[in-house]
Amino acid sequence: MRRNEKITKIMTESPITIQVGQPLSKASALMREHGFHHVPVVDGARLVGILSTTDLLQVSYQHGADPRQIDAVLDHTVSIRELMRDPQEIKDTQTVRDAVEILAEGKFHSLPVTTAEGELAGIVTTTDLLRYLKDQY
Repeated sequence: MRRNEKITKIMTESPITIQVGQPLSKASALMREHGFHHVPVVDGARLVGILSTTDLLQVSYQHGADPRQIDAVLDHTVSIRELMRDPQEIKDTQTVRDAVEILAEGKFHSLPVTTAEGELAGIVTTTDLLRYLKDQY
């Protein structure tokens, strides 16, 4: 692995996002439709949070809902703003090595990539890093 390779080389550009004011069921549908486990939450183009399938399932379990009927529960319990977590992000000027160091801690499986202005530029996942390493060897 090249130590100074920019994260922008391996990130997914223009990732699918959810606006902070949209219903939780829309976030759930996006994750199911695209097979994602995380979706960045934006306010305009600015990254404000991240939602995961685990977050959505916790809401379902807390309200005693059948996970197969999660969408019916989500919109009547909490908002995206209430449920989203503060994202661990990486700046578009940082390196692949920086991403490896963050993701290797095991607390996160994706890193939104942001500009100096806080706008979402892309996303990097553990899968992206593994593909990058595979291509190196």
